Amino acid sequence: MINLPGARVFLKNLGRIIGAEFATLKLLRRSKADYMEKGRICLAMNHRKAAIVGCGFVGASIAFRFLQQGLFSHLVLLDANQAKAEGEAMDLSDGLPYGAAMEITAGSYDDIADCGLVVITAGVNQKPGETRLDLIGKNTAILKDIIKEITARRFEGILLIVSNPVDVLTYAAWRLSGYPKERVIGSGTVLDTGRLKQLLGEELGVDSRNVHAFIVGEHGDSELAVWSGANVSGLDLDDFCRLRGQELHAENMERIYREIRDSANEIIKRKGATYYGIAMAVGRIAACIVKDEHAVLPISVALEGEYGLDHVALSIPSIVGKSGLEKILEIPLGGAEREALSRSAGQLKEAMDGLGLG
Repeated sequence: MINLPGARVFLKNLGRIIGAEFATLKLLRRSKADYMEKGRICLAMNHRKAAIVGCGFVGASIAFRFLQQGLFSHLVLLDANQAKAEGEAMDLSDGLPYGAAMEITAGSYDDIADCGLVVITAGVNQKPGETRLDLIGKNTAILKDIIKEITARRFEGILLIVSNPVDVLTYAAWRLSGYPKERVIGSGTVLDTGRLKQLLGEELGVDSRNVHAFIVGEHGDSELAVWSGANVSGLDLDDFCRLRGQELHAENMERIYREIRDSANEIIKRKGATYYGIAMAVGRIAACIVKDEHAVLPISVALEGEYGLDHVALSIPSIVGKSGLEKILEIPLGGAEREALSRSAGQLKEAMDGLGLG
């Protein structure tokens, strides 16, 4: 026999539950932009969601590298040309059955609010005969518009600047965004350092992964190789060469340095742009962040007294982890190396005059 009073109470409670569920669904259907605009909520950051702003050769190559690495569960592509972003997302998604499980979409700035990492590659490309510093005016203007859009979305993740001149734009992004400098880093000389390891490994006849050396300063013409700290698995270059019965002459070191410094121009002369190497470098930085590796990489960072320098960003060996920049390392430098670093900083400061970055 049915207990009518009990049934009435049950149905009444069931109605309340269903009503609450419908209210929740209605709440969730509202756009993220609506909530952020009205200041009601701040979306929880997803450390495995990333966005790439700029889908040119560099941005698309980085997206392909991220797909290969399987670091992220969701990758959002943005470009001033929406159709280009959509095409790249479609093309990359075709490879998902043979790669990592992830979602790749073309989106808008509203889709990046909860990203753990935003990579900025948008900007004018370097042309044959140009230096990276020649791009300052146009690319700073583009960056200002991008930063304005990002900061309007309550983004709480890490900004990784790749556009050139990367050191200048890293400093500009830090100043324009108002974010802590730990969350605004640049790809710096990670690529240049990889070139140094590769060429030095070839010269010494040893696996480049056993070569430990840095290119620091500007990612550009004033960069310098820190030969004083270079080593092969803990053996300084002189000791290693002696054990191998060979000698690394000063002229060979200068040749290697020039090849590294001029590498981008030589590639641009031949194929119009560089993108595979930088994609690998950015993939390495991203892995350090997502996996919280606490690895040492020469990223571009804003200096506030380190090496006696300030009001500038330079590519400096730093510890990189899930929070972005963890620690800038003031590595030992020879006298000539320290002077060269100061000159590099001076050239960047001079190039930034008139940008109003402070």
